[in-house]
Amino acid sequence: MTDSSSSATPASWYRDSIAVQLEPTPVLQGDTRADVCIVGGGVTGCSAALHLAERGYKVVLLEAASVGHGASGRSGGQILPGLGTDIATVDKALGRERARDIWEMSREAVRLTAELIERHAIPCELAWGYLHAAVKPRHVKELGDFRERMARDFGYESLEWREGDALREHVVTDAYPAALWEGEGGHLHPLNYTLGLARAAQRAGVSLHEHSPVVELKRGEPATIITAQGRVVADRVILATNAYGKDLVPEMSGRIMRAANYMIATAPLTAEQAAQVLPRNDALSDANFVLDYYRLSADRRLIYGGEVSYDGRAPRGLEARIDGKIRRLFSVLNDVEIQYRWGGDVAITFNRAPDFGRLGANIYYAQGYSGHGMAMAGLAGKLLAESLGGDSERFDTFAAMPHRTFPGGRLLRTPLLVLATTFYKLRDRL
Repeated sequence: MTDSSSSATPASWYRDSIAVQLEPTPVLQGDTRADVCIVGGGVTGCSAALHLAERGYKVVLLEAASVGHGASGRSGGQILPGLGTDIATVDKALGRERARDIWEMSREAVRLTAELIERHAIPCELAWGYLHAAVKPRHVKELGDFRERMARDFGYESLEWREGDALREHVVTDAYPAALWEGEGGHLHPLNYTLGLARAAQRAGVSLHEHSPVVELKRGEPATIITAQGRVVADRVILATNAYGKDLVPEMSGRIMRAANYMIATAPLTAEQAAQVLPRNDALSDANFVLDYYRLSADRRLIYGGEVSYDGRAPRGLEARIDGKIRRLFSVLNDVEIQYRWGGDVAITFNRAPDFGRLGANIYYAQGYSGHGMAMAGLAGKLLAESLGGDSERFDTFAAMPHRTFPGGRLLRTPLLVLATTFYKLRDRL
C-alpha cells in the first residue's frame, strides 16, 4: 500500500497508536512443514490462522510486509452488516434463500468481530452506531426504499430513519437531508484489531513470519510455497492477499482491481468540538457511489476518508478537496490541524460482492471485499477454517456467487474502470 502523505507528515495515525505487541515474527528461513500455509497477514489471514489453530491444525502464516500493512490496518475501521454491493445483487444471482443466508452471515460477521475482541481482549476502541447518510433528494428516496425492502424481504428491522433535529442529534451538519441509523454497525481501530487477531493466533500456536513475501507457489499435494529465504510444504494453502496477490496465481488475474482510498486524521478535538461533529460517536458514510466516510477516534480525532484512484497516483488536488469537504461539513473544524494523511488499496470485484473459492483440491482464497471487509474478512477466516475442517456448506454459499473478470485485458482494464467511475462521479453531482 502506497502512502499518500508528504514527507513532512507521518504516514498513518494507526501506526502511531499501536496498542498490541506481537511475539517475534522472524523472516521465514529454511524449510518447514505445515498442515496449512496462509499467505497474507490481514484480517482474513489472521482470522483463518486463529480459527484453524483452534481446531488443532499446524499453521504457518506468511506476510510480505508487516501484519495489517494493507487495507486491514489502514481502513476507516467501519464494521457493519452487508456487502460492498446491495444484497439485491446476490438475490438476483443466487435467489432469495441464499441471499437471506448471506445477509444473515454478514450480520454474524459483525457479532463475530465483537466476540473476538472480547475473547482475546483486543484494545481496538470498539464503538457502536452507524449512519448511512443521504446527500441529495434522490438518496432520500433510495434509503427509504432500501429500509422498506430490507424489512420486507429480509426481516431486518435495525435501520431507523433520522432527519431534521433527530439527525442532528447524531451528526451536527446541514449537509444531509436524511439518514438511516444502524445500531448493529459500528467502528474500531483497524490496525489494533488486526494485530489483536495475529497475537491471538500466535498464542494458539501459529508460526507467523513477517517480511517474507512469497515468490512462487508450486501446486501439488502437498503444495510448496517459496520465499526468498525459505520454503513451506503444506497440505493446503489459503491465499489471503486481497489487493496484493501480484499475479501469484495467473488464473485469478483480472478478478479483482486495486482501488486506492485516501484518509486523514485531525489533531484531537476538545469535547466541545466533538459534540459539534458526532455527539453520539457514530460512524458515517454518505450515499454517493464514490463515497466519503468518517468517525471519531477514542482520543477524539476526526478520521475521514474518501476519493478514489485506480492508477496508483493520488488524484490531482486531493488534499484541497478532502480539506474542503471537512470544512464545509463542520465549520467548528476550520482551525483544527490535520496531522496525518495516508492512503492505500482495497480490492474490488466487478459486481462488488466478495469472491471466495478454490483452485484445485487444496488452494483456497477469499478476496474482493470492495471496501466492506472489516467484519466480513473475519468471518471469511472462520468459513475457511470450517471448509478445511470438512464442513464447506457456508463457504460454498459465498463461493456460488458468479464473478467475471474486469473487461479490457491487462492494458485496458484500468482505463475502462476509470472511465466508468468518472461517469458515476458525475452522477454523484446530480
